[in-house]
Amino acid sequence: MSDIPTRFSELIKSMGRPVRLMEVCGTHTVAIFRHGIRSMLPAGVHLLSGPGCPVCVTSVGDIEAAIRLAETPGVILATFGDMMRVPGIKRSLGEAKADGCDIRVVYSPLDALQMAESTPDRSVVFLATGFETTSPLVAATLSEAERTGVLNFFIQSVHKLVPPALEALLTDEAVRVDGFILPGHVTTVIGLAPYAFLAERYGRPGVVTGFEAPDILAGILMLLEQLAAGTATIANEYSRVVHDEGNPRAVSMLYEYFEPADADWRGIGILPGSGLLLKEAYRHRDALQHFGLSVDHVEVPSACQCGDVLKGIKIPTDCKLFGKACVPERPVGPCMVSTEGSCAAYFKYGGT
Repeated sequence: MSDIPTRFSELIKSMGRPVRLMEVCGTHTVAIFRHGIRSMLPAGVHLLSGPGCPVCVTSVGDIEAAIRLAETPGVILATFGDMMRVPGIKRSLGEAKADGCDIRVVYSPLDALQMAESTPDRSVVFLATGFETTSPLVAATLSEAERTGVLNFFIQSVHKLVPPALEALLTDEAVRVDGFILPGHVTTVIGLAPYAFLAERYGRPGVVTGFEAPDILAGILMLLEQLAAGTATIANEYSRVVHDEGNPRAVSMLYEYFEPADADWRGIGILPGSGLLLKEAYRHRDALQHFGLSVDHVEVPSACQCGDVLKGIKIPTDCKLFGKACVPERPVGPCMVSTEGSCAAYFKYGGT
């Protein structure tokens, strides 16, 4: 471990240029700050935060649709707690709850299903957020709802997929990323193959790492060694947890109930094939279809720079609102809402 910073410096010197590495996952962003990893890197290594925070990328339109569902007579909206403060147009889910909407925090989609079973006279809608880590659990919950015949359970799917977002980044001329620190927990499910295009089509290496300091530092070293050698592969530093093939059973369950669809990422826009839509056979569980509602694309506040932060074009302190009009107690953008958001991490740890 003590030799790694020296090795970093040697590799950067051999390349003769700075490199920009993106940690895709919000959990990595927080871990990098918590362990003080930025202070261990030479000046030529820049870490950028990517779009891997599910709270941060939930669009204004999706929040507005969730509020409209909660306003529907007879509906209980169930959601994870970190979604309650994500800003909509004029209010958040938490503010809608204060205004009288029946919005309840749950810890699992199975909690929402049990709520539906215990309140058969109400419709329970689960706001299904998250990446490939959580979406198989939602699929399993739908399977259980089908098996037990709980007809008053619905979901609003705002799930996102990581690989299409990375491809969108690499096709954006404003984004400059030399390599990717890939998320351990997502890769536990999907395996390495979905990232192959990073190396094959775009010549960018990627390394899957864990969340402890030795994992992250080893992953950065593996990326720098590839860049110095002029190679690009997808490597697995986290092999004690992540199998290269992922979890085929979880993936099979996921795609039994969902199919890829275009999705709106807050501050980024519509990304083709980057979301999950219920398959036609299970569309009767789609809350928006059931209640005749739709999702509108809504622009984020023009002063909020979350979109550029999520793409690694800017860092949080580049935003004029950061630490002034936008703080964790009064967030303007979602990157300040989530504990895994880049802005919240910069605010808490001071950008070090």
